[in-house]
Amino acid sequence: MMMMRVAFVLLLAAYAHACGKPSYEPSLTRVVNGVDARPYSWPWQISLQYRSGSSYYHTCGGTLLSPNWILTAGHCIGNDIAMMKLSSPVVMNDKVQAACVPPSGEVSPHNDPCYITGWGRIFSGGPLASKLQQAILPVVGHSVCSSGGWWGSYVKTTMICAGGDIRSGCHGVTSFVSAAGCNTIQKPTVFTRTSSFTQWISDVSLRYSPYITQPEGEGHLRVSDK
Repeated sequence: MMMMRVAFVLLLAAYAHACGKPSYEPSLTRVVNGVDARPYSWPWQISLQYRSGSSYYHTCGGTLLSPNWILTAGHCIGNDIAMMKLSSPVVMNDKVQAACVPPSGEVSPHNDPCYITGWGRIFSGGPLASKLQQAILPVVGHSVCSSGGWWGSYVKTTMICAGGDIRSGCHGVTSFVSAAGCNTIQKPTVFTRTSSFTQWISDVSLRYSPYITQPEGEGHLRVSDK
């Protein structure tokens, strides 16, 4: 069993070494309202879809961490943050690749120019995007986001804020957005800060590694990157 655990750790390290490096470079524009993403340029972005009849429909976004694991927002299944183990591993190639898990405790600085991707609503009350969207979404530092006039004490240290002007993560992989609309001034989109859960991600991956037989779930999960 120890040899299996060591082998699995080395396997994760191998994926981590090549993580976050897409074969198809994204078009990193400064368009603030979002644009169609270049196909396969965010190869770790997945769409969790449910089946109704003979069709599949988008319900949540997620991030591919390895051939067996997906990280998604907790509100998709009822927790702060969630990991889903696939019933069978995906095939990694130039179009399907793993994202990097940030170092434990890492905090992005204020105004760090991050990008958001997903199939969320194009605007408040609007339709879901039919194609993967991307938009620049600068980080709002915790000291600003948790101050009066912004989100105040609602924002915990395990969260990260971004946007707060006309840019937002409109019903995407978020913790919460303003009831006044998903692009309200001084009410940035609030996300779970993944680096607060880096150790937990590692622990879960090890505990339910591919070497341990797990009962298969009954739901239907389709993974799409387009």
